[in-house]
Amino acid sequence: MLMVVMTPKEPRKAWTDERLDDLNKKVDDGFEKVDCRFAEAKAETGERFRQVDERFDRLEVRMDAQFSELNQRFDRMQFTLIGSAAAIIAALIGLIATQL
Repeated sequence: MLMVVMTPKEPRKAWTDERLDDLNKKVDDGFEKVDCRFAEAKAETGERFRQVDERFDRLEVRMDAQFSELNQRFDRMQFTLIGSAAAIIAALIGLIATQL
């Protein structure tokens, strides 16, 4: 029977308190970097939303003006239609009155 024993090329280093402290610092530094990146992203996102809100406010003002103009045009058209209908009715009444 043949028996093979494998050993790692480099022996495992012992986990000392100093190495654990180094690992903790490295992890803390990594999370600090991530926190900074999230803060930057949050600030950038807030700025973008502010810009979008400003654009919507400008569009709202323009749309209000355009709808106001459109309402005035409909009011004029309605006045014209009512006047035309009154003129047609008056003409028909006049025609009927002259025929009798």
